Amino acid sequence: MPGSVKTEAIVLRSLRYGEADRILHLYTPARGRLSAIAKGVRRAKSRFGGRLEPFFRLDLVLYEGRSELLTVTSAETLAGHPRLREHGGALDGAARACDAVGRLFADGEPHRGVYNLLSNQLALLDAQPERATRANALAFRLKLLLAAGFAPQLAACAGCGEREHLVGFSGAAGGVVCSACEASAFALGQDAHDFLVGALGSSLAETPEAPPAALAQAERAILATLEHHAHLQLRPVG
Repeated sequence: MPGSVKTEAIVLRSLRYGEADRILHLYTPARGRLSAIAKGVRRAKSRFGGRLEPFFRLDLVLYEGRSELLTVTSAETLAGHPRLREHGGALDGAARACDAVGRLFADGEPHRGVYNLLSNQLALLDAQPERATRANALAFRLKLLLAAGFAPQLAACAGCGEREHLVGFSGAAGGVVCSACEASAFALGQDAHDFLVGALGSSLAETPEAPPAALAQAERAILATLEHHAHLQLRPVG
């Protein structure tokens, strides 16, 4: 039935539409990803001002009619994250985080943990733009995998369950593999394994650092997991 929907939302993406409108891709805590139209938002005297931009966290009132697009009728800023736009690395990190959420979680797939994770990532990059490191971006993606149910097996061989001699990673198997099961795997050193375990067990603000070679291996493991189990290819962060 048509009616109003009140919700918090993060603007993942904003696209020009027509002469004065914008199409917004939103992520909400209770309804997951949504698309909405903001009519007249590009006019100089728009009542929305500059609030409907990517990375804003908002209190919205949306009208839900028969169209697949909801209509924005009210918007109040909860967090605008203005410092993101002053730091190239933080801006890029925020864009990649929003892109990953928008592509990994489909319309109508609510996940409050994902909403909170993205909120925390944007707030962290806004408050401390120097945190926009490769390690941070990989930790964010790893936590998204966990939320989506695709977290890699790291405690034992994904092939046979062996807990010793874990020397490789197999996206097809879904995690680390031992020397006896490494035929379809690529090498994963101890530093890379430690990073993956540490990043999963730490908050984004406490993401461990690791040598560049270890981060490259960790990223390959994350991308392989996404490709094999979520059927999704994301741009490398490194």
